[in-house]
Amino acid sequence: MSLADNIDFFKRLPKSGGVAELARERLPARSPLTQVKEFGANPGGLRMFAFVPSNLQQPRALVVVLHGCGQTAAGYDLGAGWSTLAKHYGFALLMPEQQRANNANGCFNWFNPDDTARNHGEAASIRQMIAHMAAEHGIDQRRIFITGLSAGGAMTSVMLATYPDVFAAGAVIAGLPFGVASNMREALTGMRGWRARSPHELGDLVRKASHHKGKWPKLSVWHGSVDRVVDPANADEIVKQWLDVHRLQPQPMSEGIVNGHPHRVWWNADGETVVESYTITDMAHGTPLGLADNDRRYGSEGAFLIEAGISSSWLIAKFFGLTAWIRERKAAESKLAVADSPSAKLIPVVSPIPTQVPVPTPDLSKVLWPLATLQPRPAPPKRKPRRRGIDVGALVTRALTAAGLMK
Repeated sequence: MSLADNIDFFKRLPKSGGVAELARERLPARSPLTQVKEFGANPGGLRMFAFVPSNLQQPRALVVVLHGCGQTAAGYDLGAGWSTLAKHYGFALLMPEQQRANNANGCFNWFNPDDTARNHGEAASIRQMIAHMAAEHGIDQRRIFITGLSAGGAMTSVMLATYPDVFAAGAVIAGLPFGVASNMREALTGMRGWRARSPHELGDLVRKASHHKGKWPKLSVWHGSVDRVVDPANADEIVKQWLDVHRLQPQPMSEGIVNGHPHRVWWNADGETVVESYTITDMAHGTPLGLADNDRRYGSEGAFLIEAGISSSWLIAKFFGLTAWIRERKAAESKLAVADSPSAKLIPVVSPIPTQVPVPTPDLSKVLWPLATLQPRPAPPKRKPRRRGIDVGALVTRALTAAGLMK
């Protein structure tokens, strides 16, 4: 690629919110992220930021979020809404941050072999941060996820390929496949989507990145249909790469429209969704924002943070299996409230009535014998009528009156 081609490429970056503008981004004043300075080996020279809400869902989960070029961890967090999601749904959040000393534009070096190999450079630093979070906060090793935008999306591809044993799932937004570049020139070529590879060639790049023989991470792929920074062809290449890793055919099992945007799904033999893709219609380079299915809005518009009528952060969290916690927690709290209510304690606990009760055949001899031995109660004796006494005084009075001797 010639110098003229490179100059032309950078001219095509969005005028509002290009790399130069993002480089001037300041740390948001009310960021909930806190910096962790001591987390172990840091061969990639990255900074570590984290947020852990007080109430964590069980088993405990961790989401790793990688920002794009020129962005900061806190800036991308507030724009995409990840700390709000973490607080609402109860999961830990890790946000590595690039330093200008490593990359002048603040991009993760997803194309540099020294930073994209297992146990080397920036990839090793991110892995060390994850190990620190898992140890400090009791994270379930089966519930670690990763996502990122642009260069952060390409670095997400790196982490999924080099550490497939660490992640249960990932989501790439406006990123690139793993292993398609080993220097800046190849990176720019890859961003333009000029070279297409066979599925097996792309799959081999992932398989050769580690000695993994177990279950591969699931993947969600997001890309704007009019992205002029990272060509949308890269989304197809990412899908192609991971379909080959999962040994799936290119034809999707399901196709539909979600919030006005095409959505394709592939699942494995067990019926589990392992690869999905969203094409955000008429959207340029960035993270799509919108109202979530729970009627909440996560994040806010900014450079490369675009209102598109669909909440990518919420749907990615749902793909990771993190959004069911609210429903399960409310059901548990409802049962607990009923059990602890004063009125519930007044109701005696009784054994359940069986639906069918066997009726034994009665022994008539035992039933009739007591009746036969009963004697009738004797009738009470009849009382003789009582004679009334004679009123002698009354008789004398009536006789004298009749004789005329008394009046």
